[in-house]
Amino acid sequence: MGPFEMVIGIVLIVTVGSIIRAKHGIRRDHKGGEYYVAQDNSETKALQAEIRSLKERIQVLERIATDNNRAVTLDQEIEKLRDSSKI
Repeated sequence: MGPFEMVIGIVLIVTVGSIIRAKHGIRRDHKGGEYYVAQDNSETKALQAEIRSLKERIQVLERIATDNNRAVTLDQEIEKLRDSSKI
């Protein structure tokens, strides 16, 4: 095997490896770091719903922390949070 065939073989191996990695959702950024691209649409939707839920809870907690309400109102808000996390 000559040097030309060896170079062609290496290029072919790297290309096939890149194609296989892309099919499994593994990408590279411009710095060479690897990251996973979610290909399952249901998984993406579930994660987005969870993020939305967490953002809503953070907003409630911020409101509770900054409001000067009575202790009864605070207890009601905490119970609402507990109820929503059981879902």
